[in-house]
Amino acid sequence: MRPIRKAVLPVAGLGTRFLPATKAVPKELLPIIDTPILSYAIEEATQAGITEFIFVIARGKEGIARQVGHNPDLVRTLNADGKGDLAAVVEASTIPEGRASFIYQDKPMGLGHAIWCARHAVGDEPFAVLLPDDVILSPQSALADLMAAHEAVGGNIAAVIDVAKQDTSKYGILAVEGEEGRMVRASDLVEKPAPEKAPSNVAIIGRYVLEPGIFAALSDTKAGSGDEIQLTDAMRRRIADAPFHGVRIDGTRFDCGTKNGLLEATVAFALAREDTAGTMQRILSSYGQHSAWSRVG
Repeated sequence: MRPIRKAVLPVAGLGTRFLPATKAVPKELLPIIDTPILSYAIEEATQAGITEFIFVIARGKEGIARQVGHNPDLVRTLNADGKGDLAAVVEASTIPEGRASFIYQDKPMGLGHAIWCARHAVGDEPFAVLLPDDVILSPQSALADLMAAHEAVGGNIAAVIDVAKQDTSKYGILAVEGEEGRMVRASDLVEKPAPEKAPSNVAIIGRYVLEPGIFAALSDTKAGSGDEIQLTDAMRRRIADAPFHGVRIDGTRFDCGTKNGLLEATVAFALAREDTAGTMQRILSSYGQHSAWSRVG
């Protein structure tokens, strides 16, 4: 089994749910406390052993390249001002030179199309996909779990969660054929089925390990749900040749592509951090009192 070295991060979305904040700032750079959403995905991938990052971006989102790239002037200034600790933080958020590449998706044609745009950069080897909007608070890298599953069973792998039946229309859903521990074997996949037609409530979220054969399937996949080229449809076409498994994540997933998801993630991460937990607890306690709400009103 070839080692997985490369990760594709689709970051071309316009972030319209967060306007006007995303008029100039890519939604992937909105912070959870002091850390951009994107940085959590990069850290997770790095912990899993990923060494090459392929960003699929849109025109006008070049700020992502500046965020992950080296900024020697800033580091030099921080060190000169005696702020070496902050300089170290900046350096730690930088992808090493030559390890990041950027590919433009000129038409918003869906996740499947974004992955297809990265085909030449990936080449003929298995690779990871991380959707930065999905932020996972976990004791270990969720992607590392997927990579371990791929090493064991091969094929295409996705992170999955169990969702409420009424929410199946928001996700790719597995037709479950068997389960072993946190691993789920699928006989079929359905993109965003209505609750009454969903084969299960096991839903795909934004972490994948894919075989390179997915690119041929994407090339022949027609627009599906939302008039977009869906990655789920391409993975479904590959099941006969490449088995498909889901891995239930060991952690909590936050959909930071929505306002409520980003808000919840900010609270959860603040409570999980030693430097912010006490303050967040006091804030929540204050706003849980009727008098506090009266002051806001």
